[in-house]
Amino acid sequence: MGAVLLAGGISVLATLGAQAASGTSALPPPDPTAKNLTPYMIQLRAFDACLVTQSRLMGTTREAVHTPCSCYAKGTVAAMTKDEIQAFRDTGYFNDSAREKGLGFIDRCKLKRPI
Repeated sequence: MGAVLLAGGISVLATLGAQAASGTSALPPPDPTAKNLTPYMIQLRAFDACLVTQSRLMGTTREAVHTPCSCYAKGTVAAMTKDEIQAFRDTGYFNDSAREKGLGFIDRCKLKRPI
C-alpha cells in the first residue's frame, strides 16, 4: 500500500510540474487507484510526493523537508473543493484549479516549484 501511495504521490507532483509548464494537452492516463481515496489519503499522496520531489530539488534529505511538505499537503487538500477532490479521484492528479492552490502552498510553505 505504501508503494502505491508513493507512486501515486510522485505522479501528483510530477504531473503538477509538467502540466503547469505545458497546460492540459499532455495529461497522463487516469489512475484507477485514486477512485476511492479519502481527502486524507490524497493528502498522504501529496505529502509522499513532496518528500521525494523536494528532497531531490533541494539536494537534502526527506527529513529536512518533512515540515514544509506537511504544510504543503495539508494546506492544498484542505483548500480543495468537493469538485476538485472528485476530479482527483477521477484522474489521480490535481485539476487546474487544485494545481494553482498547490503552487500557492508550495510558495507559502517555502518549497521549490518543480517547474
